[in-house]
Order: sequence, then structure tokens, then C-alpha cells
Amino acid sequence: MTSNGDAPATHILDVQNLHVEVGGKEILKGVNLTLRSGELTVLMGPNGSGKSTLAYALMGHPKYKVTAGHAFLDGKDLLTMPVDQRSRAGLFLGFQYPQEVSGLSLSKFLWTTYMQRHTAENADSDQFGKDLKTHLAYLEMDEALLKRSLNEGFSGGEKKRVEVLQMATLTPMFSILDEPDSGLDIDAVRAVGETVAKLHNPGAGILVITHYQRILKYLKPDVVHVMVDGVVALSGGRELAEQLEAKGYDWVRVGIAAAGGN
Repeated sequence: MTSNGDAPATHILDVQNLHVEVGGKEILKGVNLTLRSGELTVLMGPNGSGKSTLAYALMGHPKYKVTAGHAFLDGKDLLTMPVDQRSRAGLFLGFQYPQEVSGLSLSKFLWTTYMQRHTAENADSDQFGKDLKTHLAYLEMDEALLKRSLNEGFSGGEKKRVEVLQMATLTPMFSILDEPDSGLDIDAVRAVGETVAKLHNPGAGILVITHYQRILKYLKPDVVHVMVDGVVALSGGRELAEQLEAKGYDWVRVGIAAAGGN
């Protein structure tokens, strides 16, 4: 879909004053965040700051209870949609801890996800196969993995690569990748980071959640947000990530306290 025949339409995921609790404890305390298609956004923050909570709440995990606020996907109320409808609307979540599924091969799983976005009339199995080989090469993955049960016996790095492979197959409007670099060695971080950069396109938006800036070596984020204590406390460019790497997160908390925040 294009707005003028050649330029992609701008899609927006708008999170407004979102409050979320887990097990009766408030984790998100008024998150405001806007994602736009064509932008690669990075969300950083220490453990327990609420980054993953935001991802799961937007995707509709029942454990995460929204107590206030809104989230709109191109003006539509995302929070009223069932999980499958959120996915069909164009939202994708790459899990931090992918699950194993015995008896379902990776190739069958990827084809099934592909067919969720296509009909028998417009599905192109030949192109699907070509794209799959291209993406496997990007991620430096052995094609033999396609015959194995989804994530069963896969290494941590292979599981994370499979999440990015799913994103490549689905071509979602907005992708949220929850710590795609955690637990990976240097080569795996490079492969994942470079592939995400290659998949980034003007018609879609990507949100990468991470603790560290090491994956940013392979990405060119348009904006970096910092989440601390359940709110987005700071926003900036790549230089903000470099500050965090050098100084940690305590100075952000100090700044919030000085400003009278949480």
C-alpha cells in the first residue's frame, strides 16, 4: 500500500500513558512511545525497568494487565484486539526466550506463518523458497535446521536467529525484538544485527529492545529511548546509547529524581 503511488504510507504505533501491572504489581507507570514505519527504534534500560513488559502487553499476553492508557495501531485500538488479530494487523514480537515445539518442523512452521498473510491464490511457494534461502544466508544458518523440530535442541543463538527469520518471513508492519542479542557470542550478534539492518525498509518499523549498545554497531537507529522504573525517561540518538555504555543508568535515575519524577 502506498500513499502516492511510489512512497510507502506512513504507519504509526502510538502508545499513550500506558500503565501495566503483573501479579498486582505496577511495572509500567505511564509509558509514552511512538513508532513510525521506516524508523528503527532502540529501547534500552536496566533489568526490571519494564522493557519486556511493554512488549508483552502490546502483544496481548494475558499475564500483563493494562490498567490505564492506550495503544493505537494506525488509529485502531490495539488493546481491544485478540492476540491473533494483533498479529494479522501487522504486529510481530520476537521473543527473548523462544519456546521449543516438538513435532513441528521449522520449515513447516515458517510456511504456516507465511500463509497467515497470504491466500492460496496469491501465495508464491517458489519466491518463498528463494527468500528463505536468502534470509538463511544472511543469518548464517544451516539449511539442515529447517528439517528439525522448531527450536528443539537449538542453541541459544540459533533460537534467536529463528526469531529474526520469522520476522523476515512475515514482513510485519511493526516488529518488536526483545533482546535479540542476549546470550549471543560476537559472531551471532553480528549476524543478527546485520540481518535486522538488511530487513529494515521504509514500509515497516522495528523496535529493538536491548541492555547494551553492542548490537547497535550493526544497526543505524533513528532514535534511542531509555526506560527506567516503568517510564521512558530519555530519548535521543546513537550518542545516548554511547553515554549509557560509559556511564550506566544511575545518572538517568538521578535526573528523574531531580525533576520530581518516579
